[in-house]
Amino acid sequence: MSIERKDEYDHGEWLKEKDLTPIETTFLTTLIWLDRRFRIVDYLELLETLYYRVNLQMPKSHTEQYGLDNKFWYWYPLYALGSFSTIAYVVAAISGALLGFYYSPSTAGDPSTAYNQLTFIMTELNFGFMLRSLHRWSAQVMVAAVFLHMLRVYFTGAYKEPRELNWLLGIVLISLTMVFGYTGYLLPWDQLSYWAGQIGVEMSLSVPLIGEWVAQLLFGGFALTQATLQRMYILHVFLLPFVVTTLIAVHIGIVWMQGIAEPH
Repeated sequence: MSIERKDEYDHGEWLKEKDLTPIETTFLTTLIWLDRRFRIVDYLELLETLYYRVNLQMPKSHTEQYGLDNKFWYWYPLYALGSFSTIAYVVAAISGALLGFYYSPSTAGDPSTAYNQLTFIMTELNFGFMLRSLHRWSAQVMVAAVFLHMLRVYFTGAYKEPRELNWLLGIVLISLTMVFGYTGYLLPWDQLSYWAGQIGVEMSLSVPLIGEWVAQLLFGGFALTQATLQRMYILHVFLLPFVVTTLIAVHIGIVWMQGIAEPH
């Protein structure tokens, strides 16, 4: 009997000796089959060793260092705002990607194609009303959670050394969140969107020296046109998601490395 056949025989006998459920037997059989071909267990052990070595280097938070878990329990809801805003962002991203299958950033026709597509989503598409509402409310929850998260960081002094860089990164993220909300607000191309866009044009023109250049770049001119909607769509769907996702990953990574700063 070859070594390979012997190993298969030993594995089969070993599985028979264990009192396993059919699901457990199937899982272990699959794992053994994959491990014999791709050495999965070896790589999992390497990853586990790497995880523990990295985790040992992570600084302990104030609560962990001094064993104050039972005394700071009333702060914990405020410390969930960062993860809460991240979850809201993920929900908004997934629902927004699904909405993208049906939305068209066009102003052709009367009324506009964009508004017609929105009407179709809200009135005719199966679960369209729920999908659009989920996207809208998750975006608003994200804005509120990020704002409250920044307030918590400020009033608990978590922006101080050595967390200055992450505080600045948080300011950039809340600013991009506002841009996210504004660009998404214009996409329905209804009356509220139109006049919000007009206010944006006027604000751009009020910038000293470079106002006209800013209006041309962001809105495609001094009046709202197809170019305006196209720019808002590109920013909202193709640029901001990648930038914000990258910055959130860096932000969370720094928090993981530095530990959570509880109030002293």
